[in-house]
Amino acid sequence: MEKKYTNALIHSSSPYLLQHAHNPVNWQPWSDDLIKRAGKEKKLLLVSIGYAACHWCHVMEHESFEDETVARTMNENFICIKVDREERPDVDQYYMTAVHLMGLQGGWPLNVIALPDGRPVWGGTYFPKETWVKTISSVASFWNENSEKTIEYAENLQHGIKRASLPVETENVIPATRQIIARGVESWKENFDYENGGRNGYPKFPMPVNLNFLFFFGKMKKDNQVLDFVKLTLEKMARGGIYDQAGGGFARYSVDEKWKVPHFEKMLYDNGQLISIYSKAYQHFKSYEFKSVVYETVEFLERELMDNSGAFYSSLDADSDGEEGKFYVWKKEELKEIVQEDFELFSAYFNVNSKGFWERGNYILLRESGPDEFAGKIGLSPSDFQKKISGWKELLLGYRSKRIRPGLDDKTLASWNALVIQGLSDAFKAFGDDRFKNLALKNARFIIENMMKKDGMLFHTWKKGKHSVNGFLEDYALVIQSFISLFEISGEPAWLKSAGALLEYSLEHFYDETSGLFYFSEKNANAVLTNHFQNEDNVIPAANSVMANNLHALYLLLGKPAYLTKAKKMLYHVTPQFSKFPQAFANWGNLMLKLTEPYFEVVFCGEDAQRKFLEMQATFLPHVVWAFSVNKNNLPLFKGRFVPGKTLIYVCREGACQLPVESPDEAIKMLVGNNENG
Repeated sequence: MEKKYTNALIHSSSPYLLQHAHNPVNWQPWSDDLIKRAGKEKKLLLVSIGYAACHWCHVMEHESFEDETVARTMNENFICIKVDREERPDVDQYYMTAVHLMGLQGGWPLNVIALPDGRPVWGGTYFPKETWVKTISSVASFWNENSEKTIEYAENLQHGIKRASLPVETENVIPATRQIIARGVESWKENFDYENGGRNGYPKFPMPVNLNFLFFFGKMKKDNQVLDFVKLTLEKMARGGIYDQAGGGFARYSVDEKWKVPHFEKMLYDNGQLISIYSKAYQHFKSYEFKSVVYETVEFLERELMDNSGAFYSSLDADSDGEEGKFYVWKKEELKEIVQEDFELFSAYFNVNSKGFWERGNYILLRESGPDEFAGKIGLSPSDFQKKISGWKELLLGYRSKRIRPGLDDKTLASWNALVIQGLSDAFKAFGDDRFKNLALKNARFIIENMMKKDGMLFHTWKKGKHSVNGFLEDYALVIQSFISLFEISGEPAWLKSAGALLEYSLEHFYDETSGLFYFSEKNANAVLTNHFQNEDNVIPAANSVMANNLHALYLLLGKPAYLTKAKKMLYHVTPQFSKFPQAFANWGNLMLKLTEPYFEVVFCGEDAQRKFLEMQATFLPHVVWAFSVNKNNLPLFKGRFVPGKTLIYVCREGACQLPVESPDEAIKMLVGNNENG
């Protein structure tokens, strides 16, 4: 059926932009050329930013952007631009900073009105239709009658954006110390929810960056309060509605404090990082429940977010058939039909009762205990009950597969795919399952072949054989991190070489010598947007924090002291803030731990190197960077360390190694002993 309206978004690769391609609004995709052209027309810009899995973005589209009367007001007064925030995080950051400086709460959809040259003058998030039309009409009228005042306001706001985009001045150089880290964690503990896990209050986000740091800290400092809190959080999330009990994978956040009711969209970046943290948690706690989460979440990614090429897509929408969560929730009658004579047992385990009730006769599956604990209560062996659970999940997935599916955002982002590579690498360490390693390698090869140029330049986005949008610092930082991990688990020097080449490219194109930090976008004096330094962690780690950790790892693996100097200089920008705001600088906290606690390179040389490497992964050892090789190679780590007929393990600190041992147990004792004495 032919559509009544088609705008310029029809040629986009972004599913979010394509969703708006048949609005009566005359949307244009963002481009620097468009902004430059708009300056000549002296027409205000209306920039609307969102993403495919955003529920309120869909609501506003349906209420306002599909309405012909609203569209007429927008088209007559503005050049209307639609932006996918995942495709253009630089545009999103620029206008989000502006909205915060206006004293407003940010969120999505993010709607901004800007001067013809792109400088913002007004902003907000979701608006009901009548409020939207009235507000944007008022801004357009003010511009027509008071253009000089509008320009003056925009200039003042732009100065604020520039100031906010600069790194915090470091008057005194404060090196990382154990005391600074300890003060930060002690203040953080005041916000721990010791009943439900996560941060006190609601909504609750998984925040894997925070959990990763706390786990590292708890292990290094033998802080059982922190370790117990991490375990509690992981258990509560795995048992809550935020985790898809039928099909694996986590939703973006929970609207309540008990992880019960999710905001149902599933994001690739969350699931990649959570595979990582649950794998590490299994190494330490040996919980079968955590192992199940890893395997089920990887299966979810393969089943629902993986392209045949090995690339991973970005997200699944919260809505299906026009209703939020409809794909994931259950009616009691459906469940009785599916599990039949097991319904009573099933409903007790998954809370098909007042605890699991949501709304309109729908239930969210959730658990109050692990499978082994529940099996004990009902007199079944853990293995027999696990078989029953697997059978139920198979039936649920089969039934659910007939439902209308949530919308799929099928673009591929380099940075988010790198987080999955990292997660799969950590899963391989924890479980020694080649399936995880092979998936990680396939995805990494995809990035090299489809999203990277020979000179080391990365693209941010790929879809259906076409790459687009030059890479941002988050792409380089996270891909470098993932390639270092691939070197650790594969023993293939090519991954370390690629990581080093990407770092050198980043230093040339993103590095600011004055501050010692990396810009988020490539250095370009003619850019429409103000470039910025991303230092604060959020749902993914800050790009600069990842790059600082990369510099430290590559200093150890490649023997380049200049990298360590740069990493320490970067850290000076955040060390003074860590004690007050540790949640915002958790990934920097990982680097602080590496510099203040004993940290090791463990090197395996010989034909049995991989087996011994995997044997040592049975223990969670976050204070180690790994390197193994079955054959002689030219990397500094391996030079002069091969002895015919033997597989030797070297425990080293910054290149200085103790006498080699042959037993993984002996090597672990050296690591643990040094940690206690460090």
